[in-house]
Amino acid sequence: MMRLDKFMKISRLIKRRTLAKEIADQGRISINGNQSKASSNVDIGDELTIQFGQKILTIEIKSLKENVNKNEAASLYEIKKEEPVK
Repeated sequence: MMRLDKFMKISRLIKRRTLAKEIADQGRISINGNQSKASSNVDIGDELTIQFGQKILTIEIKSLKENVNKNEAASLYEIKKEEPVK
């Protein structure tokens, strides 16, 4: 298990943990369909829905690691769908 804000930073979906916390606290990230906080735990197989500005990204967590290099970061998740905000 890993905190949501930490996963967002390590996977490089969001560059800074403070920004990940802000977005989560604004209710723009859900885990398996449930609103989540920065301190929520994520696990392998969880589905995250993240609202970035004008797009909504749905990903599935494939792996959790404490440290990854830039090239490995994208291997931590799989993009399920990407859609514009309605």
